[in-house]
This record gives sequence, structure tokens and C-alpha cells, in this order.
Amino acid sequence: MKILSKYTKSPLMALLSIILPLGGVGGLTSCSDWDNHYENEAANGADLTLWDAIQQRSDLSDFAQVLENTMVFRQHKKTSVSYADVLKGGRSFTLFAPVNGTFNKDSILSLVATANGDSAVERFFIMNHLSQKLVSADGTEKNFRLLNYKNVSFADNKVNNVALRESNIHSKNGIMHVMDSQLPYMRTIYETLVALPEFKSHGQFLASYNEDEFSESASVSSGIVDGKNVYVDSVTYERNKLMEQIGRLDAEDSLYFVVIPTEAGWNKAWNTAFECFRFPKSDDRADSLQRYYTYRALMDDAVYSYYQQKAHIEKKAYPYTYINSGSYTGRQVFNYYRNPFSQTGIFGSAKVVYQCSNGKIYASDEWAFNPTLTYNADRFDEGENQSIVISYKDCSMTRVDALGDSISAHAFMHIKPTGGNSNWNVTYKLTNALSTTYDIYVKVLPKSVIGGENKRPCRFTATINYYDEEGKEQHYTCNDGTPFNTDPYKTDYVKVATFKFPTCNYLENTGQPSITVTCSIRPNENAKYDRNFYLDEIYLVPVVKE
Repeated sequence: MKILSKYTKSPLMALLSIILPLGGVGGLTSCSDWDNHYENEAANGADLTLWDAIQQRSDLSDFAQVLENTMVFRQHKKTSVSYADVLKGGRSFTLFAPVNGTFNKDSILSLVATANGDSAVERFFIMNHLSQKLVSADGTEKNFRLLNYKNVSFADNKVNNVALRESNIHSKNGIMHVMDSQLPYMRTIYETLVALPEFKSHGQFLASYNEDEFSESASVSSGIVDGKNVYVDSVTYERNKLMEQIGRLDAEDSLYFVVIPTEAGWNKAWNTAFECFRFPKSDDRADSLQRYYTYRALMDDAVYSYYQQKAHIEKKAYPYTYINSGSYTGRQVFNYYRNPFSQTGIFGSAKVVYQCSNGKIYASDEWAFNPTLTYNADRFDEGENQSIVISYKDCSMTRVDALGDSISAHAFMHIKPTGGNSNWNVTYKLTNALSTTYDIYVKVLPKSVIGGENKRPCRFTATINYYDEEGKEQHYTCNDGTPFNTDPYKTDYVKVATFKFPTCNYLENTGQPSITVTCSIRPNENAKYDRNFYLDEIYLVPVVKE
């Protein structure tokens, strides 16, 4: 297993490769606006500003030129305020100034001139050399944040292992340290997925969920015009609703272990999962739902929080899913992926480990999980669950609580005919069935579960009710209509069909597939069969092609 730093490329190439749609701390319309956004700290020192201190040094001329040409952004909009202006103002900073020749000035200036590159230079280069905290080099170890929220350490006259050429140059608005080279930019897990070509498809999909959300409470209103609020200062916040569900992979104050395949493996796993989440075309959201749930299928069990699962990870036991929406059963996953740091474990088998600012990516050529133990696991619908009963006829339905090793959830449904010769029928929803092939079982308990002398089997037929690709309801008659006989002496898993659902209705409330169980006993068969039916479960087992 190879351990890679995020900086396998040169620092400049790393910068050029991660032009992201992020707004940073924000550009402000004036230096006083900047001061209003941060608590002011007085800096002791000379009468010179940080900008004056930079201009006095010929070895910082390249850095000075970049500062003059990089404008402050606010809410994704470029202002007329440069970072040279900021360093002339009253706001106090600690500045880590890289000397000439340690970065490619011309390439950065070219990037500043592009539509998206200017905000990228601000976030990944300028803000990566500024801190709001006043930090002196005094021999003690310090930890603090840069202006782009990156966490850094200051120890042994080094900042994140970059040596100080000259330290503690005080000015009236801060402290400057002259650095032997530029500070490396530590990508988050999110930024790594978006930046590196080996995660291209994954990163593009994840970034597509970025959006700006307007904050009315943080914005400044100038009043109401034509019945609408008008804002002199509109504030928006970036959010990614997909990451809110699986883990904040962009958060600097978090620490995650993420198990992800590289491009070829990701696309292979994606295509397999994609087929399982086909929604009817009648649903206008079919395409977006299919993409969303495919991503969740691959990632819900792939993100682990070190803080929330520290004991599990450190003990090298199975680290349970960080955030589980309840979408997947997860019951077999819990017992399967043990010893994750062993050579065959989900972490230990990784070919490359990417060290990120908020955790690690464990990357392999193949997706590390088994679909039948994650998103395409066995599915169970409890017979006693009245809420999934769509309809019933000519019978009463009574939940019976009972203990027994073979009784699922310690309860079952007693379906009892209302008349001596009534052939009842009951229709159950098949919740969260995917658009894949299942062996479908009806689990019936033996007559002894109730007691008494009746040992006659029941006889029934089954019909699968499903929705085709256009969203029209269709029906499949199991076993060509030939009845199934139950075994009155044992728990009986009656296989009624091997069936492929053309569509799913995953986590949707309408249009769910269902199964109709119909008692099928002729009056002249009353002595041979019994119409009482003890339904424990409806059980769907995915059929996986080898």
C-alpha cells in the first residue's frame, strides 16, 4: 500500500488543477467592510503596514505583484479591492510571505486574468498565506487557521514543515514571516475528489450538488419595494445537500476515512447500481432520483467519521456507517466487513491512500463492498405490519405476538377467513424493492404456532403487481396460477417467483409494487386444506449474476 501526499504535483500545478466553484471568505467592497466582518486585534510594532514591509524587500517582489492583481471576492463577486489594499488597511493579520522563485508568478498572474482563476488564486494561494490570528515565532508550538480555514501548525521555526527564512517582522497591522517557499495547500477530501483525474466522474457528480442558499437573517434589507424585500447586502451560504447526507467531506474541522474506487472501478460500480434504481418515466424526477440514489448506494457505507467512530477504527473492528439514513438494511454489513485494516479489509486493501486536510481517501481499482451486503441486500416485509397492507377481502387480520427462534420480529399475522368457504385475498406492499431480479418468498409458520389439532396445510396463489417503465401497473401470475401448498409442520419459505422488477419506487410513497396472496381452496377440499394462514414475512432475495 502506497501512501501519497496531496502534493504529488508541484504546488502550482496543484493550484491550477483545483479551480472550484467556491467563494472563499468573500470579497468586500472596501477595507472598512473587511474590518466589519472580523473582530479587530491590535498589532504592536512599527508605523509601517504589512504592505509597506513587503515593498521594502526585493525578495518579495513577485508576491507583491500577485497581491496587487488579486481582488477580494464577496459572495462570488469580484470587488475593486486588491489584497495589497487589504494589507494597507487597519485589519491585523499574520502574513507568511514566500520569497521569489518559490512559485510561478507568471502562471498565477495568468490564472488571475481568467473568469474562474481569480477566485481560485484568492482561496488557494493568497488566503493560504494569511491568518487572522497574530502568531509570533517564540519557540512554542501553535495551531491556528489560515484565512481559507485551513488548519496549520507552527513549530521549530516551521509552518506546516516550511522553514522560516526570517520571522517576527512587526508592523502596525500585523506580523510578517518570510518563508523559504510557499505554504502547501492541503486539499479536503471533497477538493481531492474534484481535483484529481483518477476521481473525475465521482468528483463531477458530487460537485454538481453545490448550490448557494440565500440567508435572509444575515442579509441587510433596505426596505420593501413593490411588495418585495430589497437587500443592500445579500448574503448566501454554500451548501451541498449530498454531502450533508453522507458526511461533510469539505469541512476542515472533521476527520473522515473514505473508501472509494478510482475512475474505472467507480464507473463499473456506478453502472451496476444505476440499473437498480430505475424509476418509471411517468415520474418527472426519474432521472435525478436514479442518479441520486445510485450515488447514495455507493457512498452510504463508504464514509466513516474518526471522531464518532474512533473506538471502532482504533480497535480495528468493523466501523459502522457514519451516517445511515435507514435506506439500506445494513444488518449483514455489520457482520461481514471485519478487520478493515487487514490486507483484505476495506481499508487495508487500498492501493493508494491520499492524505487530505480532513482525513484520508483509501482508493482501490474496485469498489470495496458487496452490493448484496449493502444497497442490494435481502429485503423483508413483516407480515404483521398492518401499515403495508393495501387491501384484504373475506378475512380478518390479527397480529399475534409470539416467541420463537423461527419467528421474525416475534410476531406474525393470522389471516382468518370470515366464512367457511371464503377464499380470502390480501395485498401487501413490497417496500423499497429495486429494479432488479429477486427470488420472492412467502414465509408461513406451522400450525403448531397457534396450538390445537389442526395440521392441514393451506393452499394459495400469488400475483406480483408492479409498474412498467412507463409507469403503468402490470400483473404477473406466479407459477402460471397453479396453487402453492404450505407445510403445516414447519416454518415454510414458499418460493413463489423469480421476478425482475423493471422499475423501483425506492423510498417513494406512491406506485410501490405489491404482492397479492389469495387462498385457493375449493369447497370439496375443505377436509384436506385449511384457510387459516400464519404469515410471518415476505422475503426478497436478490439474484446476482456470477
